[in-house]
Amino acid sequence: MTLLIKGARVVDPGTKTDRIEDILIKDGIISERGENLVVEADEVISADGLIAMPGLIDLHVHFRDPGFEYKEDVITGSMAAAAGGFTTVFAMPNTKPVTDNVEVVRDIIFRAVGAGYTNVSPVAAVTIGQEGKELTDLEALKEAGVVAISEDGKSVMDTLLYKQAMEKAAELELTVLAHCEDKSLVNGGVINEGDVSRANNLPGISNAVEDIITARDIILAKETGAKLHLCHCSTEGAVKMIDEAKKAGIKVTGEVCPHHFTLSTDDMDANDANYKMNPPLRTKRDVEALKEGLKNDIMDVISTDHAPHSKEEKDKGMLGSPFGIVGLETSVALTITELVDKGYLTYMQMAEKMSYNPANIVGIDRGTLMVGKTADVVLIDPNAEYDIDANEFKSKGKNTPFDGYKVKGRVMYTILSGKTVYAHSKKK
Repeated sequence: MTLLIKGARVVDPGTKTDRIEDILIKDGIISERGENLVVEADEVISADGLIAMPGLIDLHVHFRDPGFEYKEDVITGSMAAAAGGFTTVFAMPNTKPVTDNVEVVRDIIFRAVGAGYTNVSPVAAVTIGQEGKELTDLEALKEAGVVAISEDGKSVMDTLLYKQAMEKAAELELTVLAHCEDKSLVNGGVINEGDVSRANNLPGISNAVEDIITARDIILAKETGAKLHLCHCSTEGAVKMIDEAKKAGIKVTGEVCPHHFTLSTDDMDANDANYKMNPPLRTKRDVEALKEGLKNDIMDVISTDHAPHSKEEKDKGMLGSPFGIVGLETSVALTITELVDKGYLTYMQMAEKMSYNPANIVGIDRGTLMVGKTADVVLIDPNAEYDIDANEFKSKGKNTPFDGYKVKGRVMYTILSGKTVYAHSKKK
């Protein structure tokens, strides 16, 4: 099977390329790149006006499978990923049962391969049952295919136990994906602590909730030598601490979610639980710090923290609804609209933060369009303007504050190992 992509603007961090090229794919591998290739191909995609990037990689999704399939399952989550331009995603372990053993890991991988829309890499829990009491068998989990561990949805509050986990992760070369949240400080909070929470008589979540554990985890990374990746950073303090840690030579990276660089507390409707996520939307000052951190490459990754819930769950108001919004199908458009078009990122930086850097952080051979590499490709129309419509999502979750939001930039094709798994032009 051969596929020829004609006339795309190829933006590839792996080869530092940003120019108009053709890409020839044979049997799932990029076999040739160049201008005006004259070759026979089984399929030709005319990509005039489109940007070709390495298939996007999301280090932070929740597919809810096993156990909460009414919210999302491996198949619908994979379809949403493909529609968003993602060819590899990392599924967090807060499932039921928890992804804390080899059997669950193998089952998720098996079903994702069967679905065929995206590569799904299960992230293993740090502790058994995510109860924070006993470490999982990290050696067995790595042997089963795990490359990263996380207690996402909560932090391991037993610092000694977490240090031991990081020591073992360093030994096994597993990346630690850290959810930074001091549980005791949350104290029932549902939105950012500040004017909006007080005006609506809602319990608030202070920046300290995140910043205290961020500082702790960075210190532990320094002591243990573990590779630490800080998930869904939302505060100015987190950006500053990551900057200082990198200058000190500590192996730490950080990610920002589109909702955190797009919306502040000033934009939210305190009566709409689609604005409820954890960490919460922060102040304009925090948002600007996150954008500057991305611009200056202090922050390495853009991830979605895709967290689907049912409509019934999200209709219970700020106090009664679960945290989380969906993000796989809006990430590209929000990144182009809020960061690229506004001068914070170049398209090269976008490709780095949404593909190349994530691949390097977890140590997988992806994130580039180099000849000889697996043909994971996303084709994006950077000029397409439209209103986000949650009803069109492939995800079961429609819980987003961006329904009706005007954006620019649309995923047109997603190609997984040389096979077209999503084409916007074929949508019904």
